[in-house]
Amino acid sequence: MSFIDKLEKIKQRYEQINQLFTEPEYINDHDKIKTLNKEKSEIEEIVLAYEKYLKIAKDIEGNKELIESSSDKEIIQLAESELESLKESLEKAEENLKTLLLPKDPNDDKNVIVEIRAGTGGEEAALFANDLFRMYTRYAELRGWKYEIIDINDTGLGGIKEVIFSVSGDNVYGDLKFESGVHRVQRVPETEASGRVHTSAASVAVLPEVEDVEVDINPNDLKIDIYRSGGAGGQNVNKVETAVRITHLPTGIVVQCQDERSQLKNRQKAIKVLKARLYDLEMSKKINEISAQRKLMVRSGDRSDKIRTYNFPQNRITDHRIGLTLYNLSEIIEGKLDDLIEQIKLADKAEKLQSTDYS
Repeated sequence: MSFIDKLEKIKQRYEQINQLFTEPEYINDHDKIKTLNKEKSEIEEIVLAYEKYLKIAKDIEGNKELIESSSDKEIIQLAESELESLKESLEKAEENLKTLLLPKDPNDDKNVIVEIRAGTGGEEAALFANDLFRMYTRYAELRGWKYEIIDINDTGLGGIKEVIFSVSGDNVYGDLKFESGVHRVQRVPETEASGRVHTSAASVAVLPEVEDVEVDINPNDLKIDIYRSGGAGGQNVNKVETAVRITHLPTGIVVQCQDERSQLKNRQKAIKVLKARLYDLEMSKKINEISAQRKLMVRSGDRSDKIRTYNFPQNRITDHRIGLTLYNLSEIIEGKLDDLIEQIKLADKAEKLQSTDYS
């Protein structure tokens, strides 16, 4: 199917939807109207852009006819000048349409579960994991998103060994999904008397939250342990068994939650994380299958790869996947991630456009 054929098919479906709104079968059926509205909103931008494209193409033909039929040199000159401008506009309109036709990630609108773990580097890695946690939660606040801690294991010295938290809002996964990977930091630790730069790392995993219907868990596959919470938390700590550890026997995935004082709430949060991890596991299998056919620079999401370096002495941040270096690390680490994330999304879009066949 050619580029234009695809657009014509979408346009016909759009017109069909508008007609269906007037059909008796749909008028009084709230669910059907809701489904139609959703489909219409998903293709409306493409249809409007295609109509604009067709208008420009029509204007180009009109100018060509005018140039061929007119004997007035001034009119011909004006038409030729306008024709060049119209051709440029048509090119831009076509690029826009190709972008709009790219398949959308069905997970982009979902909320996420973020897991940050300190890697190599001891306490310095744990301090960096805490920095990343603060960076993402501040970014969430700037975006008007909400976040909630599910589980946290701190070092007691200002660092974090591991933290798991959920983030909810508009297009959360779409904006955070490229953060998955190994993040490396280069800086002079406060305890370093000689001023030598140390390198340490932390890993980040961004998982889309899933609905019950998307992941089916057999209760017989779960081993659930209840134990007493540890760490700061008031009188309940070490007296009441509220902490929950769930082991998914087929995969060996272990999830624990002790953030809440209620055993039920901890169990609910742990199940939510388990579902996200199982869904991510399945999604990773599919991505690996695609990657075997096409080497994708950004979309691979291979968490074994180092994706970014934070160099504090030089106030420099480098994203190795797209070769981008920025010198505003002090702002980014405070949650001002918009520009960096947008650059990565643009690179991903460009890669998709390059690998998509529109013939």
